[in-house]
Amino acid sequence: MKVLFVGDVVGEPGRLTLYRALPELKSEYSIDAVVVNGENAAGGRGITPAIAHDFFINGVDVITLGDHVWDQAELAARIDELPTVLRPYNHQSNTPGCGSCVIATPAGSLGVLCLQGRTFMKTGVENPFSCAESAVESLRLTSGAQAIVVDFHAETTSEKIAMGRFLDGKVSAVLGTHTHVQTNDACLLPGGTAYLTDAGMCGPLDSVIGRSVEPVVNSFVTCMPRKFPVASWPTRLSGAVISIDETTGKALEITPLNRIYEK
Repeated sequence: MKVLFVGDVVGEPGRLTLYRALPELKSEYSIDAVVVNGENAAGGRGITPAIAHDFFINGVDVITLGDHVWDQAELAARIDELPTVLRPYNHQSNTPGCGSCVIATPAGSLGVLCLQGRTFMKTGVENPFSCAESAVESLRLTSGAQAIVVDFHAETTSEKIAMGRFLDGKVSAVLGTHTHVQTNDACLLPGGTAYLTDAGMCGPLDSVIGRSVEPVVNSFVTCMPRKFPVASWPTRLSGAVISIDETTGKALEITPLNRIYEK
C-alpha cells in the first residue's frame, strides 16, 4: 500500500498547488490513498465544507485538521456529515466530528488518526498519548484497519518524537504537522513505523510559514500585532510517500517530498 501524505495546505495558493500536483504524484508513485492536512486551507485558518468538497473531488481521501479546526464556524455545523474530515481525536468527547476513520483502498483498508499535541498549544485537549493508544486499538480490532497512519498536529519536536517512539510498532506511520517546515529526519523506526517530525506545508514559498513576509517581520520588530495575509506564488508542496506492507501493517519505506510550483 502506498499512501501520499501532504502537510498543512495554506490558503488558495496551497489549494491550487495541491489540485495541480495530485494527478502527477498519484501516477508517479502509484498512490493508493491520499491524506492531507487541511488545517490552514481557508485563508490560512481552518477549512470550510465547500473547500473540503473541492479536496475530495480533486483526489483527496482523508482530510486531517488541528488547532484551527473550529476557526470556520460552518464546519462545526456540518462536520458530522463529513466522516473523512477529521478533527483531533483527543478533543473533548462532546465536540462534533470524528478523530479517526477507516477507508477502503485498492491495497486494503487504511485507518487514519488525527491527534493534537499539548505542549505550547491551546489547552483543553485530552492526553494525546493515552488517546492514541485506545484509538489505535479500536482501529485495529473494531474497524479492521490493515494499516494506520497518524497525523500528530503538534508544536514541539520533542512531543512529536515521543509520539513516534510511543507508537512504534503499533501503527504504520506517524507524521507531524503544524510548524509548516519539513524536518530532515524521515526514517523507519525499529518497530517498523515510518516517522517524520514535520511533513511541512503546501503553500507559498516566499513567505513566513505561508504568510506575507513584511507584516510578519514588522510584527517581530515592533512587537505590535498585525494581520498576516496568506502570501502568493511560487509555492512548495511538502509531504511524504509511505510504502506499507498491508499484511503486517509495517512501513517499508518513507520518501519525503518537496516540490516547487510556479503559478
